[in-house]
Amino acid sequence: MLGGALASLLFWAQGALAGTVLVVGDSISAALGVETSQGWVALLERRLVDQGLTHRVVNASISGDTSAGGLARLPTLLATHRPELVIIELGGNDGLRGQPPQQLQQNLAAMIDSSHSSGAQVVLLGMQLPPNYGPRYNQAFSRVYATLAEEKQVPLVPFFLDGVGGVPGMMQADGIHPTAKAQPKMLDNLWPTLEPLL
Repeated sequence: MLGGALASLLFWAQGALAGTVLVVGDSISAALGVETSQGWVALLERRLVDQGLTHRVVNASISGDTSAGGLARLPTLLATHRPELVIIELGGNDGLRGQPPQQLQQNLAAMIDSSHSSGAQVVLLGMQLPPNYGPRYNQAFSRVYATLAEEKQVPLVPFFLDGVGGVPGMMQADGIHPTAKAQPKMLDNLWPTLEPLL
């Protein structure tokens, strides 16, 4: 009886100490167009359990959000959830709206700095734009993520939708949002970068 109670207490303590993973993203992480339970964040929760990890995952992603929106929301999220790790998946909507890459870089830099100041590690998920936005803008957009990863010394997944974007069956009819079939691939793109931090 006492042994069972002690085991329960130890399990509770381990869970309490494991920390929180906070995902701040847009529709890609909010699983727009698919069941939330099929989205990559939900798959991450299940993988953590399968790996015997007791981290809590908070998905604070909002469809249509920009880096400015994420930056505005972040202080409250950090204060509320006190994460040990923040996954930032933002920028796609900035690019689709043709906003200046420099503005995206400033916003993401501020998010990284705020997360670090709160004691959290950061993983940055890079994005790329469709080719119709032109090579000059697309290159400037993509460089934002690599530049920030180097300057802020944060782990980067260079293109979160690698193996998904433009692949038949992996994208919804709009050509922007991944299908349910694509979600495990997205998690696999992230996992090698994320796992050593857990």
